[in-house]
Amino acid sequence: MIYLALGSNLGDREWYLEQAKAMLAEALKTDMLCSQILETEAVGFDGPAFLNQAVCFESDIEPEALLDLCQDIEVRLGRPRHEAVFDPETGQRVYNDRTIDIDILKFNELEIHTDRLDIPHRQIWERTYVQELLNDITI
Repeated sequence: MIYLALGSNLGDREWYLEQAKAMLAEALKTDMLCSQILETEAVGFDGPAFLNQAVCFESDIEPEALLDLCQDIEVRLGRPRHEAVFDPETGQRVYNDRTIDIDILKFNELEIHTDRLDIPHRQIWERTYVQELLNDITI
């Protein structure tokens, strides 16, 4: 099973979650199981609250191709592409508001650590709401 986290804190947040799920399902030709939607505070920056949801599905897509698809959907839903920015004093990543964020949490039993992709996602265990969402759809 492949698990993704979806998040939105700008505009019609529910609409962005629904659009991202529809675009993923259409591109992957698969059905998805969806968790509940949780509202959480922005993490790592001051901004409006996020709506978050996890989805899981089966697919024969390759991990890098899934990353490309997720990033393409983010751009199509109004999120500008940019390189990650890090605070020079703390070394922590600088986050910002976004219409949609799609993170690959788990990809079957794979472990991948490249410049582009970390599976399982680096923050999967740090954010309690992610665990709650995953527990909501664990098969």
